[in-house]
Amino acid sequence: MRRKVKNRNIAQADIVYNSDSLGKFINYVMWSGKKETARNVVYGALDLIKEKSKVENPLEIFDAAIRNAGPSTEVRSRRIGGANYQVPREVRPERRQLLAMTWIIGAARAGKGRPMHIKLADELILASKNEGAAIKKKDDTHKMAESNKAFAHFAW
Repeated sequence: MRRKVKNRNIAQADIVYNSDSLGKFINYVMWSGKKETARNVVYGALDLIKEKSKVENPLEIFDAAIRNAGPSTEVRSRRIGGANYQVPREVRPERRQLLAMTWIIGAARAGKGRPMHIKLADELILASKNEGAAIKKKDDTHKMAESNKAFAHFAW
């Protein structure tokens, strides 16, 4: 069994909403160390969410999107006796949050032709309603885990 990581770097809470998960999300959006650009994209998306959905606090939609897009099970490859098996495993909460954030950002980046903050706002709204590309990816992961349930006894 792996040893517990002792000094894990914890992302600072964001400036405007004072949310730890939003600070982590900004770090995932960031490319090449351009944090101010990432902040502008994320805060622009949250402002758009506020306008579109008529919600007072857009952080509620953000939290719902992260909750909905996070998978509960995934498959991990395991080599046993010369064969590779896709073994279904439960996902730890930190990894669930990481996968949800990366899938939402990836889905937003995949859309072409519009500014990033608009694509990100649309993807967050869709994920909060259990729709969109990030939710489809979660459903595909769950289907894969369900179809390989026969190999669950190989879990380590």
